[in-house]
Amino acid sequence: MSRRAAIARAGLLAGAFAVGGTRRASAAVGETATNPGAGPFVFCLNTATIRGQKLGLRKELELAAQAGYQAVEPWLDSIEQYARNGGSLRDLRQRVNDLGLSVEDAIGFPEWLADDPVRQAKGMERAKNAMDLVAQLGCKRLALPPAGATDKPLPDLLAAAARYRELLEHGDQVGVVPQIELWGFSKRLNRIGQCADIAIETAHPKACVLLDVFHLYKSGCDFHGVTLLSATSVQVLHMNDYPADPPRDQINDGFRIYPGDGIAPVVDILRALRAMGGPKVLSLELFNRKLWEQDALEVARTGLEKMKAVAGKALNSR
Repeated sequence: MSRRAAIARAGLLAGAFAVGGTRRASAAVGETATNPGAGPFVFCLNTATIRGQKLGLRKELELAAQAGYQAVEPWLDSIEQYARNGGSLRDLRQRVNDLGLSVEDAIGFPEWLADDPVRQAKGMERAKNAMDLVAQLGCKRLALPPAGATDKPLPDLLAAAARYRELLEHGDQVGVVPQIELWGFSKRLNRIGQCADIAIETAHPKACVLLDVFHLYKSGCDFHGVTLLSATSVQVLHMNDYPADPPRDQINDGFRIYPGDGIAPVVDILRALRAMGGPKVLSLELFNRKLWEQDALEVARTGLEKMKAVAGKALNSR
């Protein structure tokens, strides 16, 4: 391992070994000052949760503010559709600011990890173009899942790290941080360790991992692994829960439910995030068709209440 990679590894993992009372207290106080009532957590709506209602991007953002969220996580296809229809992303950015929201992340599916060289090149270009686009909206991050490459194990971790670093460097130019997204049903990027290793091997200070309660369960990861990551290596958590039935090998995204309504150790995960220090974006991401049939505002409000309830338990316990 190079000296640069070793330094990066220390930065990505060090938070697990420096969470004493002073650091924890200072982090909680600092974030509370900028985010009253929420402690270190920023409550965010991933628009997949109300995707089935087909509101359109602008209405989704306005609904998030109406429901009481601090932030939004829109999907790239909705942003592209808005722009294609003649909408100005810079004007929409001002509307987002007026609503008191931040755009913490965007969900896209560039095939940056494809094995085929042609698809890979197109996927890398797609990811860069996506960062250019979402930057106009003031978006801070872009999700990088293993889209289009889920059926085979990762053949070369260092090659993946090199691609990720290239995207991080492009993100530096436009002000957007790409995040490696763990997918539990995939054969690559399905483990905390593999995602962290790729991030570490970039030796880039902004390398980070996007986690998801459901995907951690689906992948079979031990949730304790979250505690080994540092404050900067995890910035966003997709919030959801899952029932006891169907079993893990049969469950799919459609069974996601509100945080706290299932058997996931959500409170324990949030405790781990709190202990890392630094602000954490909790983004409600559900793909539940039953919720898509309900009133979108009611779904959003209920989801926020559920997130605040489990976050409160994490903040008020040791």
